[in-house]
Amino acid sequence: MQEEVENKSVNLAIRSGSVTARGLYLALKAYLNHQKSASARRSARRNMKQMKENMPIHGKQSVKQLVRQGQGVSSMDIGDSGLRDFKRIANKYGADFAIVKDKESIPPKYMVFFKAKDADAITAILKEYSQKQLKKKDRAEKPSIREKLRQFKEKVASTPKKEKRREIER
Repeated sequence: MQEEVENKSVNLAIRSGSVTARGLYLALKAYLNHQKSASARRSARRNMKQMKENMPIHGKQSVKQLVRQGQGVSSMDIGDSGLRDFKRIANKYGADFAIVKDKESIPPKYMVFFKAKDADAITAILKEYSQKQLKKKDRAEKPSIREKLRQFKEKVASTPKKEKRREIER
């Protein structure tokens, strides 16, 4: 809208006591230079926008964007636990992926779509992800330190105390 107003209207201000041919010539020349630079900026913005649209997206993206890249798509199921860990590891390896939530299943499951060419990276990601999930399970199975401390306190309280005898000999 602003560009249309700029193109259709001409604002020309000249500070002068009297208008001379040379003054009018210089003002029109300055106006034309301004129009050239404005059109160059518009075309540069248009070119940047086209370049941004044509560049492939990396990392997490939608399934539509992933399929649009035309390199084949594979998928697999992952549970709802550790989704943040999966994203972090996938970004670390630089894989392109898309996550879709299956709304019908309870508890919800997630499908991960990835490019077929990233198969090696995905196997490395899955290996690291599964190791991280196993570590989390091991931590969950271990009793907490506070629980251990409570148990030791109970043991100490249940053990019979020695009677202290003091005999004074004179």
